Amino acid sequence: MIIKDSIGYFLGLLLTVSPALTVAQPGRPSFPKRPNIQPNPIQPYKAIPLQSQRNPHKVCYVKPGNKGDDAGRIRDALRKCNNGGTVVLDQEYTICTPLDLRFLKHVDIALTGKVEFCTEIEFWQQNLFEFHFQDASSWWVWGGEDVHLYGADTGVIHGNGQSWYDAYAANGTLRRPLLFIADGWHGGSITGLKLRQSPNWHNFIANSSDLLISDIDIFSRSSSSAWASNLDGWDTFRSDNIVIQNSVINHDDDCVSFKPNSTNIIVQGLQCNGSHGISVGSLGNYPYQYDIVSDLYIYNNTMANTTTAARLKVWPGAEAVKRGNPPWVGGGGQGYVRNVTYDTMINDNNNLAIQIDQCYGAINASECLDHPSQVILTDVLFKNIWGTANGADDPVAGQLICGSEDSCDNIRAENVTLTNPSGEPPQWECRYQDEELLDLGGVGCIPA
Repeated sequence: MIIKDSIGYFLGLLLTVSPALTVAQPGRPSFPKRPNIQPNPIQPYKAIPLQSQRNPHKVCYVKPGNKGDDAGRIRDALRKCNNGGTVVLDQEYTICTPLDLRFLKHVDIALTGKVEFCTEIEFWQQNLFEFHFQDASSWWVWGGEDVHLYGADTGVIHGNGQSWYDAYAANGTLRRPLLFIADGWHGGSITGLKLRQSPNWHNFIANSSDLLISDIDIFSRSSSSAWASNLDGWDTFRSDNIVIQNSVINHDDDCVSFKPNSTNIIVQGLQCNGSHGISVGSLGNYPYQYDIVSDLYIYNNTMANTTTAARLKVWPGAEAVKRGNPPWVGGGGQGYVRNVTYDTMINDNNNLAIQIDQCYGAINASECLDHPSQVILTDVLFKNIWGTANGADDPVAGQLICGSEDSCDNIRAENVTLTNPSGEPPQWECRYQDEELLDLGGVGCIPA
């Protein structure tokens, strides 16, 4: 009995750690095992549990319905193979009703097929999961403990965003769902997926910890005159010890955005095209909230055709109204940003390489000066940043603008070199900066 148990244990271990092996059952197709993807090269602030075992005999294959709603089938399979099994989604599935998956524990999901969502816009308006932060909502929510979702570079999650882009152009109050929400996901990974045509932000990582996100391919563009806007790649919120790495993002808006209470996060090896940068914030949006963002390391990322590459955006210290449909309203919140490093960032045809904006949302500069931000920026470093600007703000290559002498401290730049298409030396607009801490390629600050 002891020998038999030992053989079973070591067989299970072998199948778990070897990404080349597949598991087959009589009459069932094989499926790829969870790949052995690790954080690299910068290691997480604490180890992420990635080597948990699964029972190779506890496998649930999900058979899609005949062009119906597969939400119930997916939920049932995850309940059946929860606590030690694997769920295989290797065909095409449609989700037409809300799907709450926050009960997951010790389970793998091999999503090597395609999941898409019905375009019943009026139905979804009344049936989305809602989060009380920047009107975030979604048609499904994932969460749990020791959960690994992987696509083996073939799995697709498709949001049918074009219908939403067109509808939103006609009605700016329409609630557009986020493509993927993790809410309370503790330990595990999300790897090897293709995310397509999200109606809104692609990923919202909320109330989660100890999570590796790697090898994700994001593409969302509008094929009509309706703009595909606010399609952030990842937004983190109240989450700790997250690694986002080795992914390609083609979309509009922030490539990654660190929302309130994002701590101990590494972002590395991304290729971001057409975005608004890798951004801290926006912060200080709500007057009743104390926002904290700390210990971020943003390493070796390529930013192309962006408005800004490295960005920190903070609302003023009193409520501001920004033009829009509907108009933005925010400001007056408190908090701090501490120990943030942007290291090795390649700029390719960007408006600005660096932007610190403590007047985010303000209509004019006087509004910001009269009500300086109450979110304090401390110990922020930009280093090894180079490349080309696109000439949109030529000769200005960046802005480091703080709201007051007291709202920024120890903002540093090292080995920052940018080239303007005009050939003019790059200029840096600064306000309330210690210029002795700024190595901007031999070019000093000009007043903002």
